[in-house]
Amino acid sequence: MGPLAGVRIIEIAGIGPGPFCAMMLADMGADVIRVDRAGYVRGGDPAAPPADVMNRGRRSIGVDLKSPDGAETVLRLAESADGLIEGFRPGVAERLGIGPDECFARNPKLAYGRMTGWGQDGPYSQAAGHDINYISLAGALESIGRRGEAPVPPLNLVGDFGGGGMMLALGMVCAILEARSSGEGQVVDAAMVDGAAALMTFFHGFRAMGIWNDERGTNLLDTGAHFYDVYETGDAKFVSIGSIEPQFYAELRDKLGLDNPEWDAQMSRSEWPALKAKLKAIFLTRTRDEWCELMAGSDVCFAPVLTMSEAPEHPHNRARGTFTEVAGVVQPRPAPRFSRTDSSIQRPPPHAGQHTDEILSEAGFGADEIAAMRDSGAVA
Repeated sequence: MGPLAGVRIIEIAGIGPGPFCAMMLADMGADVIRVDRAGYVRGGDPAAPPADVMNRGRRSIGVDLKSPDGAETVLRLAESADGLIEGFRPGVAERLGIGPDECFARNPKLAYGRMTGWGQDGPYSQAAGHDINYISLAGALESIGRRGEAPVPPLNLVGDFGGGGMMLALGMVCAILEARSSGEGQVVDAAMVDGAAALMTFFHGFRAMGIWNDERGTNLLDTGAHFYDVYETGDAKFVSIGSIEPQFYAELRDKLGLDNPEWDAQMSRSEWPALKAKLKAIFLTRTRDEWCELMAGSDVCFAPVLTMSEAPEHPHNRARGTFTEVAGVVQPRPAPRFSRTDSSIQRPPPHAGQHTDEILSEAGFGADEIAAMRDSGAVA
């Protein structure tokens, strides 16, 4: 199942973007083996999987990475893998004996993915950080927010997931494809600061064209324009408007009865604040559902602002199956979709170490060898 069926990935367990990358690859059909820390193995009923849905689709083996036998286990797993991903600070994997050189010695065609915030080199490479820091340095966070207010962190979507895990997933697929023609593996250095900067490419173009200001909240897409913003409704909920193109703006005017000539100057930045104040007052006159009745499905470029609990129940999302339920947990369905080899959630999240014996047996470890490693604590 899935376009990556037949691809095997070893995931050294981490947090945030690394697991998201592994989830994406597993959703696309890859056989992803998650190497959890042996100390995290606590048992658990397979019929009652954990609720951390970002770990879905994988099998788990518990390994003590600080044990020579544990490191050897990872290297043996890498021998039959297409890729390996890790999210340590630079140099840690090498100290554990599972760095690129050791892995390439066992499997020269391996795609070795490295997920960090700052990258494998540079002045910040050894410093701790989180999404908010990486997108700050990339020039992304400064641009997000309203005029006169502080920047607003967009959850950890831009650094961890968009600029991090998604970029690493793309890099892994590219490296695996290239290795099939060249016969050589390589390191994929995925840094969240680089990825977040890449996501800002569109706006660097706008700035070069002279149509984007550095002042936050004064531009076309950053809440500066009255026709591209979120408005509160009469029941303290919100709707979103994105009527950028002239024909869509005309539709907005028609729906709201905005006949006064003052609305003609759509792209006059000096008029935006005053027009926005008037739209705020208009949208407060009806509830969110009433605005949906008037605008949903039209060319206004409109949508209600839904909560996480509301989104799965919206008729459009239900019709497309955008969300699904696995083991009692509602979660987003894999994306994108494929017409012939569609993606799917292969299994619910595993308990740490749930598949240790199964994975070791597949890798050629004998029963006595597995028992000895269990006794020594190398695996769990």
